[in-house]
Amino acid sequence: MIDYTQARETMVDGQVRPADVTRNNIIAAMLEIPREKFVPASQRTVAYVDQDVPLGKGRALLAPRTFSKMLDTVEIAPNETVLDVGCGLGYSSAVLARLCRGVIAVEEDEAMATSAEANLTALAVDGAVVLNAPLTAGVPAEGPYDVIVVSGGAIATEPTALYDQLADDGRLIAIWMNRGTGQVRLSVKSGDDVATRWVFDAAAPILPGFEAKPSFAF
Repeated sequence: MIDYTQARETMVDGQVRPADVTRNNIIAAMLEIPREKFVPASQRTVAYVDQDVPLGKGRALLAPRTFSKMLDTVEIAPNETVLDVGCGLGYSSAVLARLCRGVIAVEEDEAMATSAEANLTALAVDGAVVLNAPLTAGVPAEGPYDVIVVSGGAIATEPTALYDQLADDGRLIAIWMNRGTGQVRLSVKSGDDVATRWVFDAAAPILPGFEAKPSFAF
């Protein structure tokens, strides 16, 4: 029998803190949220390992180190609204809900979206709503957003529709993949411009719709 409370403490002490994640609200949320409840039953024994956890259908729950460092980088404030892109079975939304005023989670896989909503309800997670919609489109009707977290995987093409949904000075954080290698990049919007910079290296499966567009040479 796995002691999941101990597993969470080990995850934080062995993966999150060593990644220079120092924000107490992130650490508290990751100690509190039962990660094993947000993966398929067959994957619960590996819910806290230092790697992405398969969710099926080519999707994955990001490794704790990667996810926590992304949250630490984007500096979410308690009064901000967050768009969670690719929430999978809801773990990212549960953690984000502890950090901000409200979370709009978008998940285009209908079964995953239904499971995410059920998981959040079962744990009485307030402040997070799951919508079943294409990931690349975001949820413009509920924007603009102070922060957009692409939590469900990586992107390999410019997320222009998501940029349009950022508030002025809003931030978007995502894993960008290029030919098998990945970087976490932070994008900040100022007026009509978006500036993007490298933060740290990480990799993940590319989310549906965010695959690289084919290029043609003449």
